[in-house]
Amino acid sequence: MNIQILDSFLREHLKTKATPKQIAELLSLSSVSVERLEKYKDDYLYDIEVTTNRPDLMSAVGLARETATVLKHNKIDAEFIPVKIAEPTNIKKLESVNIKNNPELVKRICAVVMEVQIKDSPQKIKDRLESSGIRSLNNLVDITNYVMRIIGHPTHVFDFDLIPTKTLEIRESRSGEKIQTLDGKSHELKGGDIVADDGLGHIIDLLGVMGLENSSSNNNTKRILFFVNNNNPEKIRKTSMTHGIRTEAAILNEKGISSNYARDALLYGIKLYEELADGKVISDLIDINNKKSETKSITVSLLKINSVIGINIPAKTSIQILKDLEFEVKEDSEKLTVTPPHFREKDIENEEDIIEEIARIYGYHNIPNKLPNIHSGEILSLEESEFYFEDHIRDALRYWGLNEVYTYPMVSENLYEGDLSDAVTIKNPLNEEFVYMRKTLIPSLLKVAKENKTHENISIFEIANIYEKNGDNLPKEILKLAGIIKKKKLSFYKVKGLVEQLLIDLGIKKIDFKKSAEGMGADIYIDKEMIGYIEILDTETIDFEIDFEKILKYATLKKTYKPVSKFPPVIEDLSIIAPEDISTGSLIDTIKNQSELVSKVTLLDKYQNTRTFHIIYQSDKRNMTIKEVGELREKILKELKSKHNASLKKQ
Repeated sequence: MNIQILDSFLREHLKTKATPKQIAELLSLSSVSVERLEKYKDDYLYDIEVTTNRPDLMSAVGLARETATVLKHNKIDAEFIPVKIAEPTNIKKLESVNIKNNPELVKRICAVVMEVQIKDSPQKIKDRLESSGIRSLNNLVDITNYVMRIIGHPTHVFDFDLIPTKTLEIRESRSGEKIQTLDGKSHELKGGDIVADDGLGHIIDLLGVMGLENSSSNNNTKRILFFVNNNNPEKIRKTSMTHGIRTEAAILNEKGISSNYARDALLYGIKLYEELADGKVISDLIDINNKKSETKSITVSLLKINSVIGINIPAKTSIQILKDLEFEVKEDSEKLTVTPPHFREKDIENEEDIIEEIARIYGYHNIPNKLPNIHSGEILSLEESEFYFEDHIRDALRYWGLNEVYTYPMVSENLYEGDLSDAVTIKNPLNEEFVYMRKTLIPSLLKVAKENKTHENISIFEIANIYEKNGDNLPKEILKLAGIIKKKKLSFYKVKGLVEQLLIDLGIKKIDFKKSAEGMGADIYIDKEMIGYIEILDTETIDFEIDFEKILKYATLKKTYKPVSKFPPVIEDLSIIAPEDISTGSLIDTIKNQSELVSKVTLLDKYQNTRTFHIIYQSDKRNMTIKEVGELREKILKELKSKHNASLKKQ
């Protein structure tokens, strides 16, 4: 989001001798990014990028509050001047309006009926609106935009006489209903949009997005319904994106503006209508407030604040920063209990958010740029560094012909694998493709494979985080390794061999593959702990996913030297008939565990229920005799029969 605001406009709520250049530089260092500062007539214009989590800064008041705090903590005198809000005193109750609200759609409604005179806005108002990208039309419309630019909450004005029922019923639209918005465009609603109708089923407003031609003010307007509605942000986002109506009101409403601003916007608007449109209040002030502010207190220790930031910031300084940002702060036993202001209730959720507020206002540029002290005993060996093993795996997989890909951690509902109630959800997604944080890498890789369908053979992998809920804390980030291989006549054993060799290269032993419960692949175990799986999707596509953090528990660079035996091996192949639910790994383990003289066992072939094993017998101390090998073979067959109901295939 970007806001353009004149320096003179900002200074109506900010008392300081700081130059525009100083303001721009210090805001960029500690708060929002001032992308451009330029001359505008006899003034200066700031072009400011505001992050989506800070809709409170999309206003003169919000920016002035923030700027005053930044300047003060950079040793420049500054004072925030709040907007003056007062209840109207001269009210003639000539009219009334009936508003039927749905609190699931609109959290708060403030409204009033006024007599007005339409005319041009003063030049100052025109300049401030047009310099910020808002076209000046007339005083009735300009006031709604001016209130939004000062307070930060969108407002709307109806021609009261175009609502003959004097009724507004807030409801969801029905599929197929048609409307014409103020820009002259017609829209067919999909259903589920927040609308207001006149009680007879005629829609007169697409709330929070754009007004409609059938109820808007015009050159003949004598009486208005000045209307402020605080809406369900998810509904606004969906409507705005579905119909391509990207007004500033819609952009603000979808971010979740504090409902506490609604009455301020109403009262300030009444004042402007009285001053600029000869306005007279002719109804009660309506205030339907269904959902109160839900700010919660957060406790953070001073020790943690300084530990995370990396320097010792005096408690007095941290407390003053938070108070200047209008946080409530209580200090108790080296801890701060902090309550965010209502306009930050959706933005401040945990200790880290509080620490970030202190750090940025203190100034990242004031934090020494040095590496932390590391004692010799704390130096990580290669074996303790996950980055070493990440690089090792990447190099190995590339060498074996796989291509590394990078995909988005955010996925759509269609790509999310699992129960959506367990998903980590993004509050303000860019679009419907980026709503959920993924729980597995595989769907993202499958999407890559699908988008490269011109390639017959695809071998790709990715090492990236997946995300799981963690109560009220930040979600768990778990590093995973995943891959997909797609080619004609693809063998499961080729993929199994690739995964197995990868683990062996990391110094991992006791690797076992057990048939998955679904029967379409295998689960991967290390020392009886499941670390991942291989999945057969179809005759040409196999994927695998492994928990990288579990791999690190077993990976090692330590090598054990074993001299080559001076005595020749004895080699034989045994064809074993075994139930299909017995894994090949279990059969190999049983064969190897019978004696240290069983040097190596590998699967040579598999046909139906028969598996042929290539067995190498070898001693480091002597030549093995035929009798000795025969006795060992009988021991192996006996144990296979007893443990797995397996037997030797007769020739």
